[in-house]
Amino acid sequence: MRTLHIDLRQLRHLIALVEQRSFVAAANAVNLSQSAFSRSIQALEHSVGCQLVDRADKQLAPTKQGLVVLEHARRLVSGAQQLSNEINQFNDLESGELQFGCGPAPAGGLVPRAVGSFIGRYPKAQVQFRVDDWQSLNKALLNDQLEFFVADTRQFEANPDYQIVRLRPQRWYFCCRIGHPLSQFSSISAAQLMNYPLAVTMRPPNLRKIIVELSGRPDFSPNVQCENSFSLISVVLHSDAIGIISANSDIVRYTQNELVKLSIDGLSEEQEELYTRYGIVSRAGYRLSPLANAMIEQIQACDSQAQEHYLLEQLAV
Repeated sequence: MRTLHIDLRQLRHLIALVEQRSFVAAANAVNLSQSAFSRSIQALEHSVGCQLVDRADKQLAPTKQGLVVLEHARRLVSGAQQLSNEINQFNDLESGELQFGCGPAPAGGLVPRAVGSFIGRYPKAQVQFRVDDWQSLNKALLNDQLEFFVADTRQFEANPDYQIVRLRPQRWYFCCRIGHPLSQFSSISAAQLMNYPLAVTMRPPNLRKIIVELSGRPDFSPNVQCENSFSLISVVLHSDAIGIISANSDIVRYTQNELVKLSIDGLSEEQEELYTRYGIVSRAGYRLSPLANAMIEQIQACDSQAQEHYLLEQLAV
């Protein structure tokens, strides 16, 4: 059996080449001359005994063998980085790098509050949190680019490959700006609501189900769709569009005297789809770093505090 002798630096260079689709751009990305970069890729190809990218293709697409090497390269490079980071964390928990992700709604309040508290306890730590939809976050998790993410858990709860830490449900509300034609009514019908544009994030399946039922159509596409909650509410504040807001969002405080909560006929307070089902998602059987565990503890603490605050003061819109 042939033994491969592969340098991690060469694997990093292959990843850069596939991402940049150019020898020149990839060489610049890793701070090498083009000739040195080309020699590194050639040395890697010699080690594995095959061509890894199709040089006849303008996009330098990976060959079939290249895709296999690329998959392992990403895991090995990420694993080496995690090993170094985790050893540094054990030597000094206050230092090190943490990478995790979250969905748009948790990014609107819970996660930033948790990160703020976290860096107060660990000021030397480097925190990178990525805000994206759950599909993209899951892909990054499986590629070892994230240790965990905070998002809707419906797609993962029945899968034994994932470990879920549930967070407290939060109520979703339809809202509009002060002065909106609907703001004068104590309660409105679904037909009245659907007469106006919707500016919402549609990733959580529960929200799509609610809006489809209200519209009376087989499916529904919002007029404005975005994964940034603050941007969506800004659209609502500057138009007659209807938005959706979580009771635990910081937007509630920032727009305290500018938004009106809408009461919709036929929507029961007990309806499950009106509540978030967020949690902390990680891979089962994978040990989290000390910093990741510390951040998860902080997220849970902030989640409990937010719930207590909400129960005392209720929604201020």
